[in-house]
Amino acid sequence: MVVSGSADGRVRLWNRNDGKIVGDPWEGHHAAVRCLDWSPNARQVASGSEDGTIRRWNPDTGQKIAPPIQTGQWVLVVKYSPQGDTFASGGENNMIRMWSKDGELLVEIRRHDNWVSSLCWSKDGQHIFSGSADRTIRKWRSIDGGELAVLWGHTHTVTSLCLAPDERHLISASADCSVRIWDLKTDQQVRDPLWHDDELRALVIFPDGNCFASAGLDHKIYIWSLEAALQHGRDQVRVHIAVVSIFSDRPCIMHSPAQSSR
Repeated sequence: MVVSGSADGRVRLWNRNDGKIVGDPWEGHHAAVRCLDWSPNARQVASGSEDGTIRRWNPDTGQKIAPPIQTGQWVLVVKYSPQGDTFASGGENNMIRMWSKDGELLVEIRRHDNWVSSLCWSKDGQHIFSGSADRTIRKWRSIDGGELAVLWGHTHTVTSLCLAPDERHLISASADCSVRIWDLKTDQQVRDPLWHDDELRALVIFPDGNCFASAGLDHKIYIWSLEAALQHGRDQVRVHIAVVSIFSDRPCIMHSPAQSSR
């Protein structure tokens, strides 16, 4: 299944095999849906909106499973921890907030100088990485919000983050048209940036960690070899895929987790 969010404030569930909507749209937001995330067990979907709320849904029924969380500002990113017991959000208020599964605010981080646009958890849930319009990537302790590292290099908003399965490298995408790879032992960028022809919007690493994909406003998807990128640089590592998708006009899309039976 695939879930999408729209400028009309609705969330929709799709059958990715035939491209048809499943059931009625999920209604509750009063402005555009900017972000979505599936819980690790695929039993919940979290959505964030320009109405300043985070809402959680039962994907089997399309019904809300808890009262909305009021943040007061646009919510631009929401991410469940790998354990599924907490989730984090970021947005226009420049803050990262960690929430319990019951919607209780656990930690609030106020160190970014501009809106928070991307989040990524470590596998054990003890650390979280954030990307911001202040052009930085930061690493935090999730239990208390302690700042552990600041990564500098991007020249525009950091729009997406993903962590390699071995957690040795972090990969980032940006509105500066680049993908960058970071060595988390040294907190330094590895080799030169990997370039698109326009702003980047999405980034995902394959489950085996061998490749990652990037996509942006140049209407291109590139598949990159992580090993080759670490050793050789751009020319040897990318494959361009031209895709015409039945979901291509959806502003916010998330597939259900691979381990789910959905």
